[in-house]
Amino acid sequence: MVNKIIDKYYSDNLPLRQILVRHSQSVAERALTVARKHPELAADEEFLYEAAMLHDIGICLCDAPGIECYGNEPYIRHGLLGAQMLREEGLPRHARVAERHTGTGLTAEVILEQELPLPIADFSPETIEEQIICYADKFFSKSHLERVRTDEQVLESLRRFGDEGLIRMRQWMSRFG
Repeated sequence: MVNKIIDKYYSDNLPLRQILVRHSQSVAERALTVARKHPELAADEEFLYEAAMLHDIGICLCDAPGIECYGNEPYIRHGLLGAQMLREEGLPRHARVAERHTGTGLTAEVILEQELPLPIADFSPETIEEQIICYADKFFSKSHLERVRTDEQVLESLRRFGDEGLIRMRQWMSRFG
C-alpha cells in the first residue's frame, strides 16, 4: 500500500522519490525503535511504519528546489497538502500524522503569530503514534540524508516555532529517548 501511494505521486520525479523514501525510512526506523523500546506505550507498529513512510507525501506539491520539489505551494504547507492527499486515498489516520508533524505540531496561536499560510487551527500531535512520528522526524533532514541530528541540533531547529515546541520536544526526548 505504501509503495503504491508513493509511486502514484512520485513516478515522474525519481530524484524526489529517492529523497522522500530515504528520509521516510529513517523516520520509520527511529519511530519503530521508540515503540519497541517502550512497549508500555502500546503503539501500533504497523501503522507507525506506514504513517512514517507517508508523512511527507505532500512535498511534491511544494516549492523547495534544494530537495527536487518543484510545486507551487510554500513548503510549510506540505503536511496539510499531504493530509488532503491521504484522505483522498481513504487514509484519515495517516492524514492526521501528515498534518500534525510540522515542528512539534503547530498551534493556532503560532500560526497567527507567525502569519503562516495555514488554516488557523490546532495541528498538535495527539495520539501516541502522531507524537512518536513527529519526534522521530526531527532527527532527519531531507537535504542531508546521511546525517542524524543530535538532540541539541533538533532543539535549535525548533526554536523558530517558539518555546512551546521546545518544551514539547524536551518532554518527548525524556519520554522516548
